[in-house]
Amino acid sequence: MKTVFILNPQAGKGKGLDKIKETVAVCAKELGKEAGTYLTKNPGDAEKLAYLAADEAHKSGDKVRLIACGGDGTLNEVINGAAGFESAEIGIMPTGTGNDFVRNFPDAGDFLDVKAQMLGHTVKCDIIKYSGIIDGEEKTRYCANMFNIGFDCNVVDLTARLKTYPFFKGSFAYLAAVAGILVKKKGASLRIEIDGETVHEGPLLLTAIANGSFCGGGVRSSPKAALNDGLMDANIIYNVTRREFVKKFPAYSKGTHFELPDIDKLLYYRQCKEVVITPLDGSMRLCTDGEIADAGRIHMEIVSEAVNIVIPEK
Repeated sequence: MKTVFILNPQAGKGKGLDKIKETVAVCAKELGKEAGTYLTKNPGDAEKLAYLAADEAHKSGDKVRLIACGGDGTLNEVINGAAGFESAEIGIMPTGTGNDFVRNFPDAGDFLDVKAQMLGHTVKCDIIKYSGIIDGEEKTRYCANMFNIGFDCNVVDLTARLKTYPFFKGSFAYLAAVAGILVKKKGASLRIEIDGETVHEGPLLLTAIANGSFCGGGVRSSPKAALNDGLMDANIIYNVTRREFVKKFPAYSKGTHFELPDIDKLLYYRQCKEVVITPLDGSMRLCTDGEIADAGRIHMEIVSEAVNIVIPEK
């Protein structure tokens, strides 16, 4: 089995890529394994490389281990390229900024250790299949970790823009974006159908449809979510006041918000297999694994045990 490290130079400003390349060559020789590195140049390259590698392995009756070296967006591309191929095992070296997917594996070895990735075992994980009009085209794609619409999607969008300025770095950029979006109280107006039932229609602050537990660089917004339970976790925060949101945000960030009294007055939560979200204003900003697109009506469904995820050895 060949191991392919797909490196995104845009993630983490490309720091450490030369070291990864060097380490891959050393470890491959030491372990007697076939391994290589590929550097992406444009958006979509990781998906194309993953597809070609998975297809080649399938045709040869072999397996390939694809390690996405970047953030959650790079992992998303690799999963979309390799989805449907039993020949593919998918890992991630979290060299991006959010790196929320790997937070779902607190007992794993070091995800940044090249040798641990090459020697790691795999576990079956669910993914979310979604389809609809995305950036003006009818598409069907996959989500590994989480969708965010409304407040938190708008925060991600503003955070990315703030990080282009020299004084807005890391968590400070995120907190500044939270404050900025909160001033505008910019949410969304949606119809949300869960397993065939309309559960919300109208303005809301945010909704998160989750496979994993974390978003926004460590915000544990869906603490009950699991990557292998065959379910999505739908969270809707109603159009609450700024004061109420600020008061509850620390608990929401830590994942302890379900312990708060009267939380059901602020939050609708449900585990499910199918979600349909329709923007009542014609379109919405959809954040998928940290990447933002303009979307119309979106249909989501869970696909159980659809991918083989590499867990680094300790």
